Amino acid sequence: MPAIRVVEILQCSSMPSELQLHSWTEWSRCSADCGGGVQQRLRDVIQAEKNKGKPCPATSENRACNAQACEKDCELSEWTAWTKCSKVCDGGTQKRTKWVKESPEGEGKCPEKWSMKRLEYKKCNEFACELPDPSKALPCKTAMDVILLIDGSGSLGRRGWNAEIKAAETFTEAFQQSGHSMMSVILYSGPRTWSGVWKCTGDSAAEVDIENTCQIKTITHMSKDIADVKTKIHGLNWPGGSTLTSLALMTAKAELMMGRKNASSVVVVITDGKPLSNRNTRIASENLRKQTRLVWVPVTANAPLQQIKTWATRRWQENVVQVDNFKQLEDPATATKIVGDVCPEPYGYDHWR
Repeated sequence: MPAIRVVEILQCSSMPSELQLHSWTEWSRCSADCGGGVQQRLRDVIQAEKNKGKPCPATSENRACNAQACEKDCELSEWTAWTKCSKVCDGGTQKRTKWVKESPEGEGKCPEKWSMKRLEYKKCNEFACELPDPSKALPCKTAMDVILLIDGSGSLGRRGWNAEIKAAETFTEAFQQSGHSMMSVILYSGPRTWSGVWKCTGDSAAEVDIENTCQIKTITHMSKDIADVKTKIHGLNWPGGSTLTSLALMTAKAELMMGRKNASSVVVVITDGKPLSNRNTRIASENLRKQTRLVWVPVTANAPLQQIKTWATRRWQENVVQVDNFKQLEDPATATKIVGDVCPEPYGYDHWR
């Protein structure tokens, strides 16, 4: 006898039964982020309705989603409150910002964080720093880690070298009174030949004598004995080589590892001329700025001021102390201006005004 195959058809059967369905699934992700997309949800049939001749209810549904335009710009917050003035004297700035509440969609635009639409500055404390002793720099009472880079290149000349040493000593004294600051000093010059420069900056795997070949010498590592730091600066000899600024900046970056986690840090670079490589100096500056504040003191018209403004920490107006000549460099007022820029709280200044 031939086998009989039984075929169940959803709309009919010899035995009546009720339709049974699973619950709807969650709506699927929209098929487009903007400009109109579709979402779908499904449900399965557990048991079909039989012998009543009625079609099954829908087992899938679609709905429109994300109908908004694809060119939506970002949404910004209101302005924050103005910050505290960056300097207690000699002209500082306050700033306020806007943050991104909602990101742009599709081809929408959003101002960068340095845009004037998201960042505003205003001047404050525009009065000169008054000193109890004009022969000394403004003292700093904030606990700071300071790395001072002293240019020893041949372009200084003996007159410039002497002025630079005097300025460095005056600047160092400013951190002696607090008893909480630490200082490191790096004297930098460079090889007198291009073959020597290549040894210091090339890709050679051979070990290089940084101090004798590259003329980059760490005079003192991070020290709380500021008087000793000043004495060591006073005893320095002028190397008179080239200007390997990029390697000096990289040495400063390594020196930061010896600093304290809870102290403000800053690298101050005194220079009178052009580095051997603007490109390498820019790259080294960018890397250093990721870890600390970078302040430049360019002396004379030979210093590449426009490039230095881009190498310094933003805003350059508070991180570049332009000095016209060596006579001005050795004036204690110049050291005071540098201290006023880098020190958040000068010692006892509120009693001097």
